[in-house]
Amino acid sequence: MSLPVDPVILSPAPPCTLADAVAIATGFGITATSAVDLGSERDRTFMLLGANGERLAVMKVSNAAESVATLDMEADVVGHIASVDPDLPVARPRPVPGAEDGPRRLPWTSELGTHWVRAYDLVPGHARHDPRRLDDRALVAWGRSTARLGRAMRGFVHPSAMRVMPWDVQHASSVRTMLDAIADPAARASVERVIDRFDEVVVPRWPALRAQLVHGDLTCDNALVDDDGLITGIVDFGDMSHSALMADVASMLDSICTGRDGDELFRSARLLLDGYQRVTPLEPIELEIVGELCAARAAVGVAISSWRAKQGLEDPTFATRYNDTALAMIDTMLELGWDGVRRELGGGHGGDDLVGRRTRVLGPAMESLSYTTPVHMASADGAFMYDTDGRAYLDMYNNVPAVGHAHPRVTEAIARQSRVLNTNLRYLHASAVELAERLTASCPPSLDTVFFVNSGSEANDLAWRLATTFTGNTGGLCTTRAYHGISHAIAPFSPETLGPEHLPDWLECWAPTDTYRGLHTDASSFRAALDALAARDVRPAMAILDGVLQSDGVYDLAPELVQAWVRMTHDAGGLWVADEVQGGHGRTGEAMWSFERFGIEPDFVTLGKPMGNGHPVAAVITRREIAERFAADTVFFSTFGGNQVSVAAAHAVLDVLRDERVLPRVVEAGEALRAAVREVAVDHECIGDVRGMGLANAVEIVADLATKEPDAATTEAIKNGLRDRGVLVGTTGTSGSMLKVRPTLAFTAREVPVFATALRATLESLPPPR
Repeated sequence: MSLPVDPVILSPAPPCTLADAVAIATGFGITATSAVDLGSERDRTFMLLGANGERLAVMKVSNAAESVATLDMEADVVGHIASVDPDLPVARPRPVPGAEDGPRRLPWTSELGTHWVRAYDLVPGHARHDPRRLDDRALVAWGRSTARLGRAMRGFVHPSAMRVMPWDVQHASSVRTMLDAIADPAARASVERVIDRFDEVVVPRWPALRAQLVHGDLTCDNALVDDDGLITGIVDFGDMSHSALMADVASMLDSICTGRDGDELFRSARLLLDGYQRVTPLEPIELEIVGELCAARAAVGVAISSWRAKQGLEDPTFATRYNDTALAMIDTMLELGWDGVRRELGGGHGGDDLVGRRTRVLGPAMESLSYTTPVHMASADGAFMYDTDGRAYLDMYNNVPAVGHAHPRVTEAIARQSRVLNTNLRYLHASAVELAERLTASCPPSLDTVFFVNSGSEANDLAWRLATTFTGNTGGLCTTRAYHGISHAIAPFSPETLGPEHLPDWLECWAPTDTYRGLHTDASSFRAALDALAARDVRPAMAILDGVLQSDGVYDLAPELVQAWVRMTHDAGGLWVADEVQGGHGRTGEAMWSFERFGIEPDFVTLGKPMGNGHPVAAVITRREIAERFAADTVFFSTFGGNQVSVAAAHAVLDVLRDERVLPRVVEAGEALRAAVREVAVDHECIGDVRGMGLANAVEIVADLATKEPDAATTEAIKNGLRDRGVLVGTTGTSGSMLKVRPTLAFTAREVPVFATALRATLESLPPPR
């Protein structure tokens, strides 16, 4: 039959006898008295023995169709691997005596033609071991060794590598012509189903996979192991070709997982992948198809071995020795279904009725899903998010990924550090010290001390502990609709989610300025809150303010008013907390921190997860004297506050803000955004006010422009209408009548038309006012 493959696959094995092997060995200076045939697919491999039966060397007689260039490529790549990863145990061919600098091969002639012969020194270990005997440690080590081999080979190139080898899983479709050789109809059908799936799912993705020269057949037949199952020698590079890196992963999984049933099949596969990814992490596209690749490799093995046996090219018993276990593995995958296989192998999680399952297991206290029709997100990039159907959404709501979803600077910093070290601040940690120095350098000189924690809630909780300890006071103040966290101590400072009837008597709220209605323009509301505490004989320990009032309605406060609040707090014996979780890291565009706009010097600056682009890292920046008073009573330690991975993320965010000149971009984008919305408002009287600073913005929806009556129902309808048009926003304010528009800082003026167009279309779709 004719196949577009290397002709060596279609040629008979060399007719080399044991006596021939002993005679050939003398050319390598090996005096053997006998030989043992080790078995091989298309070549002949012999163990050469001495007079007392001692093992002397391994000799391989190549197929007559094997090209000299290919054999030299095999020798060259082994030398390359040894130079890149000297500890990787690869078998190297012996030099020919008297021609040590020449090719490491000798010719031998049969009726089939010239065969090239190579001799190898013995490599310790057991050959053709049973992979089912590998324990967990050995499975992880196998994965690691496979990845090391791929990494050692990645810089090697050779023209002979550009060949078609049917064992290479990328050519799985070509074995369709061999399927008739599979005698059992059920087995044949299973193999065909796998090849159908390969054509449907893998073939379209193949061009996007990482590719290089790969071993092609790193299986239990081509590796020696010690008594613990750890690889001591990698042999037989005869199936090398240029292919996707995943071809070797597929070979590994097919060989080592064979014979394992049910859950054990997938558990062992996950351990192999764990080991592999300790060296070479898999990309998402690779993880998505790892199950199909493993099954395809098994299917290819069944098809080729059945065909070669039928054609008389190989001993049928030897050729098909793995077919039963390979078919059992294929059937296990087919029975589970490809989505189930993907979940088992780490390619994602999902399933039906997510809303119902979410309700059952997350419970009634969990905040409800956004939007009338919930969104199931699958990925995100920059200013956009993508659902499981691939639909794009302009994210105008999620501020936590500050410099943009999945920013490569941040994700790579996290991944890189997590592969090296992640521990706590009881050990010297240069990057944490440097991060603290960078943070204090961005603040007024008096703020010289940093505490690292894991979230904004923890940061504000610690600020409260520090404030109460330093002042000896027990009272707190926040704005009427504030949100500052969820801990037991800080939840009362979050009246947005905790109703006024649940607020403790040690806390009072004050109303910030309503710039749209001209309310609360002076400090009287703040004075009233202080007086209310005093009437209960409570003195304030701290007052806390989100500088962009994200939960109160996004109002641009007058600096002199904020200065008055700070002065009044200090006069009453309290400390001032600038909560920069939502307004910091350049969100206003005018400065790094929102408090800087007011000309104040806070006693605390608290940061949250935007500090790490969503990674759990946060901080409290304060004065040394406050920390010293706290240290007189206790010490502070957060197990993972300031760990190496979190700190790497925080450094990356600061680097992006600097290198991409994010703050000027924020100013430009914010001005363009507000101008575009005001233009839309000309034709839609339900828009009462458009306000904000940088990329902290609100669009207030009213029932009547004259009375400025809030319209929460229409606001909710607009939010859902925008969602239907691919734009995500939230709502905010005491009345719930304000669209909260706070995109990631990756949002630019280029995205403004997307938002404005969706907003206009949504407003035009609303029913006319009654």
